[in-house]
Amino acid sequence: MSVSTGCAQKSARGGSGEASVAKRELFGISPALATPLAKDGSVNVPALVAHVQDLLSRGCSSTTVFGTTGEGPSFGLPERERTTKELIASGIPGAKLVEGVIACSHEEAVAGLNGAYARGARAVLLAPPFYFRGNPDDALFAWFDGVFKAVGSKLRDVILYHIPSMTGVPISFDVIARLRQAYPGAILGVKDSSGDRDHTMRLLAAYGDLTILVGDERYLGAACAKGASGSICGAGNFAPERMIRIVEDAKDDPALIALVDAIVSHPVIPAVKALTAHVRKDPSFAAPRPPLAPLGAAATQELTRKLDALSTARQAAE
Repeated sequence: MSVSTGCAQKSARGGSGEASVAKRELFGISPALATPLAKDGSVNVPALVAHVQDLLSRGCSSTTVFGTTGEGPSFGLPERERTTKELIASGIPGAKLVEGVIACSHEEAVAGLNGAYARGARAVLLAPPFYFRGNPDDALFAWFDGVFKAVGSKLRDVILYHIPSMTGVPISFDVIARLRQAYPGAILGVKDSSGDRDHTMRLLAAYGDLTILVGDERYLGAACAKGASGSICGAGNFAPERMIRIVEDAKDDPALIALVDAIVSHPVIPAVKALTAHVRKDPSFAAPRPPLAPLGAAATQELTRKLDALSTARQAAE
């Protein structure tokens, strides 16, 4: 399914003026892949390969490995790299993968970026360092600056990952501006997973020329109407066509909003994994790595029933 028209070609308005969003290809939907696990706790690579191939065949523009939904921080750099290399060896192009880099040390962040670029990744989703919190913007800029300088001329297509509920480290508008000035053309965009609609709209008004991705599926359509370019999201694992339609039509989907409301009333990552296991008919997707716990049976039944009703309603409408 084409994602070359739609929300990113609309205007983003903010303040007293209007920022015109240049016509460009949408980023589209890049599901934040749930990571299936073998019985020994390692990544079930064949199951992940099948999942990625299915999502791409259904119109997703790419898939995102080892982000938050993929439990990225629970996997060491060697395992993440080995898994990604095996995905590519299976025939999945590196250009169809966004690689998540969630690290505290310069060394691991630099290694993650260098590896992604060597594999030809579409982009890198880069989170801020998350252990030491409450630091001034100058210190956060210095961390990114050190990572980017170490990567050097290979630096490209960085998606800054703003998810303060998980990292405890917000990426301010000032840090975004300084990084863009210091590294022209290297910052592809921002993934806003703040869950704060007003923050997303301010981001669109200030940086409408960047690829702004929305992590909260419940206002993705409204954000697309203001110039957002797509989403890296958990719901893409089990409702990809619905998510693609939201982006292309720049309209929110009330039925999908109701499902996400139900999901976020439970631990989100185990819930997304349970729903992915349900649609894939593969229990290896359901088990998270410790310290996360699997979703309980009652909650799983509740959510799968809602997802099945959503799918049935769509089929009837078509």
